[in-house]
Amino acid sequence: MKHATLRPRLGHSAILLLVLGSGLAQAADALHVIQQQWAVCQYQQTGKAKESCLEQLSSQADEASAKEAFRTDLLIWSAIVKSSWAGAKGGLGALGLVKEAKAKLEIALKQDPKMLEGSAYTSLGSLYYQVPGWPVGFGDNEKAEQLLKQALAINPTGIDPNFFYGDFLLDQGRKDEAKTYLDKALAAPDRPGREVADQGRRIEIRDRLARL
Repeated sequence: MKHATLRPRLGHSAILLLVLGSGLAQAADALHVIQQQWAVCQYQQTGKAKESCLEQLSSQADEASAKEAFRTDLLIWSAIVKSSWAGAKGGLGALGLVKEAKAKLEIALKQDPKMLEGSAYTSLGSLYYQVPGWPVGFGDNEKAEQLLKQALAINPTGIDPNFFYGDFLLDQGRKDEAKTYLDKALAAPDRPGREVADQGRRIEIRDRLARL
């Protein structure tokens, strides 16, 4: 009885908060695992091994997003992994994957356009300039620039929005403008817990700068 009197009793509100807190922690953990594994697949694998790595991760990311359907961050990363898998796969066979990623990102933008510092804008914008245009795909350079600028408005110093806008400008032959944004991307602050991704992205940035 002595121990029972010392132990506080949890009301319904406290129990609800504990349950919600546990659920959010699990979702955050799932996001972290997906981000870490994506960096390994994207930057530490090559060829068929990279494609296979991203294919498996895409299934895991889709499953995690389906379990937490209200989580826009998991939805965005489900799309990012799928579009990366499409990039590794290549060819017309990847177009279906890209269209799936596009649909997920459009939903994410409706749910919360500022989630993950506007990452949905960045990812969708990158798809619009990398995918072929009509009648093969949905590529649209004007739409790409619009989306990438929206990403930069939300996260002006981020490594990804500056890299992708710089890459887009380079692709368009606007080299002076491209250098400005690629330099900003290279100087972007490190992201805690994203060391492998940042290292890989900076290699890509230096590659683009070398093309100038």
